[in-house]
Amino acid sequence: MNKSVGIASLKDVLEIEASQTLNLPSSTYEMIRLGAAIDPKASALSFFLQVDDHKTPEVWTYQSFLESVNQTANFFAGLGVDKDKVVAYILPNLPETHFVVWGGQAAGIVAAINPLLEPEAIAELLNAAGVSVLVTLSPFPGTDLFEKVSKVLPQVPSIEHLVLVNLCDRVRGLKKLPAKILQASEVYRYYGFSGLKSIVPESIDIHDFGRSITAKNKRKLDFDRVIDPNDYSSFFCTGGTTGTPKIAMRTHRNEVSNAWSASQILGDGVSSDKTMFCGLPLFHVNGVLVTGLVPFSKGAHVVLGTPQGYRGEGVVSRFWEIVERHKINFFSGVPTLYASLLDIPIGTRNISSLEYGLCGAAPMPVEVFSRFQENTGLKILEGYGLTEATCVSSTNPPKGERRLGSIGLRTPGQMMKAVILDDAQEYQRDCRVDEVGVIAISGPNVFSGYKVSEQNKCLWIDTGDGRKWLNSGDLGRQDAEGYFWLTGRKKELIIRGGHNIDPATIEEPLHRHPSVMVAAAVGRPDVRAGELPVAYVQLKPEMSVDSSELLDFASEQISERAAVPKSIHIIDEMPLTGVGKIFKPELKKREIKDAISSSISLVGITIGNVSVEDDKTKGMTVSVSLMNKADEEEVRSILGRFPFSFSIHV
Repeated sequence: MNKSVGIASLKDVLEIEASQTLNLPSSTYEMIRLGAAIDPKASALSFFLQVDDHKTPEVWTYQSFLESVNQTANFFAGLGVDKDKVVAYILPNLPETHFVVWGGQAAGIVAAINPLLEPEAIAELLNAAGVSVLVTLSPFPGTDLFEKVSKVLPQVPSIEHLVLVNLCDRVRGLKKLPAKILQASEVYRYYGFSGLKSIVPESIDIHDFGRSITAKNKRKLDFDRVIDPNDYSSFFCTGGTTGTPKIAMRTHRNEVSNAWSASQILGDGVSSDKTMFCGLPLFHVNGVLVTGLVPFSKGAHVVLGTPQGYRGEGVVSRFWEIVERHKINFFSGVPTLYASLLDIPIGTRNISSLEYGLCGAAPMPVEVFSRFQENTGLKILEGYGLTEATCVSSTNPPKGERRLGSIGLRTPGQMMKAVILDDAQEYQRDCRVDEVGVIAISGPNVFSGYKVSEQNKCLWIDTGDGRKWLNSGDLGRQDAEGYFWLTGRKKELIIRGGHNIDPATIEEPLHRHPSVMVAAAVGRPDVRAGELPVAYVQLKPEMSVDSSELLDFASEQISERAAVPKSIHIIDEMPLTGVGKIFKPELKKREIKDAISSSISLVGITIGNVSVEDDKTKGMTVSVSLMNKADEEEVRSILGRFPFSFSIHV
């Protein structure tokens, strides 16, 4: 593969595609093996369990990192894992998580499960994926992951092996023995002399990960699998922290091509002398690919900061200290991280090693973007991607103009365009320059589909050109120079009397208020207008402002009259997904519940509880409990004015 110096314009993207003869590795394992061969003695992975330990992290060279991946793959193969068997992991950010991801993909298929999901959702995902091996944490003081998983095991008959990662293995020095004693006492306290076997179904064999892989061959893979690029490599879940997300099936070709494509963005900027910080969770594609496969394929160094990543105690408050100590060149985050870092003074810290901050998962508020770059001098590369297209589809060019508010240029090797669809989601035509349409993506990075076939409805767009185009569900436009601009996520649009309101129209001005740390706008159901815009705001620490002042500010700043919020709620903490993206469905639920309660109260009826749930097939559903059965008919009439399925209980 030829070298590149990074992307400055769409012309560079086209030149890379025209000039480079791709001879990509056939698998993620082969890609990592080639990266390790660049300098086997170089640092591949550093890890610290707590921020106080960050100056003396555990370090794996590329030789020892690849050896651990080999041992993990050989261990899984010994358990009967092959190209059709699924290894699921429910783990925080640990070195073992990387060994499981890449060793698991060498032997079979890896399924990433969000540890923040509720047991019922985890069980449904494991069953849908057909998992045979499950890797999670052993019981350990201060963690409840095993307790959660133990409730799931009896519900997933396909699981044959339970592999436990012991946090004691990551404790060093004088703290190690006390940690082992604490861990043993934790097991005894909950499960007695019988230990974990007392609650694990007899059909499931229990294995200790650390002890199990130590006995395996570290020099090479002991099994004779030849990985086809079209073999499945991973199942990743899309969605938030509640409900059952969809399972996206991805191939080795998807991951390898997207890692190559993403590396072209920075060109030789990602190399064996660079260091990246990983703070996003390793159950998310950004953490695994951008701060995983991409640097590992280039022989670069990844610093893995605490099991909780950016959520770990002290990670954000001491972030500039970490950057200075480890000479971090790149890190990847979400808008809420950048907003938090704005309040952390750099002081005398030397952060000159930093070259870029990568931002994805949600549109970056323009005000946060501008202030962060002004305060730090650090370039932010805002990009766009989705699990279904592996990870990265577009980004602002590091060597060219970074257009504020844009998600940048498409990355080499994949296609993007805006298209017009009709009400049945059928293709009508490509959009003109700057015309808003649905963002469609095509290329070797686009996944095979969802595991549950019914979820693939309206997923693909047939444009008649022979390509397979993915319907992203996002609205956007492409300007004359090839830059893409998101104009709204289709599912987040606020529709007021037929008028489409982009939440960013409300959020961007609110972010300009000096007291506002983060803002989110959602639609409040209204029987006349359909939806009315409302906003939720989290203030900066030690700042004070009331809702009326914010409403006055919004009225002055928002030029679109229909978008001026009807109310602004100040909350202590914004609900977030596991990757730090604002979880708007939770805010939407609050508004639905309040709107319905208020409508019923207006007619003088006293009710019990109103609950709102997100049903996979019906969308938002409402349940109302009545105090008096005589009120049922009138309440039914009121509920019928809202666009939700509902039930009434006396």
